[in-house]
Amino acid sequence: VQLQASGGGLVQPGGSLRLSCATSGFTFDDYGIGWFRQAPGKEREFVANINSSGGTKSYHASVQGRLSISRDNAKNTVYLQMTSLQPEDTAVYYCAAQNRDLPKPAFHVYEYESWGQGTLVTVSS
Repeated sequence: VQLQASGGGLVQPGGSLRLSCATSGFTFDDYGIGWFRQAPGKEREFVANINSSGGTKSYHASVQGRLSISRDNAKNTVYLQMTSLQPEDTAVYYCAAQNRDLPKPAFHVYEYESWGQGTLVTVSS
């Protein structure tokens, strides 16, 4: 199982980025996928989740309305479109495959069974 996040970079406050999570080695459309982030000195926190079909999307309250998660099951890829970025969004962003046995969206690190390497997003002027 492999997940690889990409698309991070330096962006000014108010700017946008699109992160991608490319996956391989498992049946992608059987799994919900989540995005988490970890800022320096802080714990990893939930950002967004999308279920296996793409029909259910969940967001942390702090990103609701600014970030949008989507998936392309033909490309085995999940995306995180980020807009109106603020300095507090600065973090390493990780994608992860949700434990397949969970029937509903997962919001906690321990509910995910596979993780990719992160991509750094820096929001600064």
